[in-house]
Amino acid sequence: MTPADRRITELIDKWLTSIDLHLRYSELSDAAYARAQPWAKHDRPTRWVLEVARQKIVELKSQCETRQAMGDERFAESLELMAFLANLVGIQHIQRFIPLAEPAREDKSSNTATIETPITRPAPGRVQASGEEATREMPKLKVPAAARKEAQKPASVATPPKRAAPEAAKTGAVAAAVADVAASDINTKIIADAVRLLKWGKPWHELAELIGRIADRPPVAEIRKVLRARKSEIETKAAKTA
Repeated sequence: MTPADRRITELIDKWLTSIDLHLRYSELSDAAYARAQPWAKHDRPTRWVLEVARQKIVELKSQCETRQAMGDERFAESLELMAFLANLVGIQHIQRFIPLAEPAREDKSSNTATIETPITRPAPGRVQASGEEATREMPKLKVPAAARKEAQKPASVATPPKRAAPEAAKTGAVAAAVADVAASDINTKIIADAVRLLKWGKPWHELAELIGRIADRPPVAEIRKVLRARKSEIETKAAKTA
C-alpha cells in the first residue's frame, strides 16, 4: 500500500465514522444537535442526505480497494488531487455540507436530549417554592365609558385620492418587471448548474439536491420545477458540450 493509498483509506474511514455519528444525531433536537460537536457554520443535513452520502462513501471505498488490489498506484493520488482542486477552486460559498464529526469531540450530554423540555410557567395564585420568583399579572387598565363608546363606533373608510391609482399601478408594474428579471436570472443559473453537473456524470435525480447546496439558489422544490420545465434544453446543452 502506497502512502497515498494509506491516506485515502484513513480519510474514507474517518468519513464513514462521521456519517454514522450524524445518523445518530439525526434523532436529536436542534438544541441538542448544536451541542453535540463544536460545529462549523452549516445547514443541518437531513437524514436522506446522510444516507446518500454514506452510500457514495461505501462505493468509493470499494473502488479504492479494487484499485489497490490491481496495483494501481495512481488512483489514490488522483483522488487527492481532485480533493485539493475541489476545495481550492470548485467549491464556493457552500454551507450545505456535512461537517466532520469525531467521537473524541462529542458532547456526551447531548445524546440523551432528544426532545427539548418546554418551559412551564406557574398558574396565577399558586404558591411558589423556595428560591422561585412569583409570576405577577399586569393590572388591567380601566377604560373610560366615553372611550369605550368611541371605540365601538364603526371606523370610517377613507376614500383614496384618484391620483393614487396610477402611482400604484406604475409601482406594481416596476416591481413585476424586477421580479421577472430576477426569476430569469436564477433560472439561467439553475440551467447552467444542471448542465455542468450532467457533464460531470451526475444522475438527473440528484441534480436538484446538488444545486440546492450552492449559495444563492432557491429551495429544492423550486429547483425541481425549473428542471422539469427545461429538461430538454438542459439535456441538449449537456450533450453538445460533452
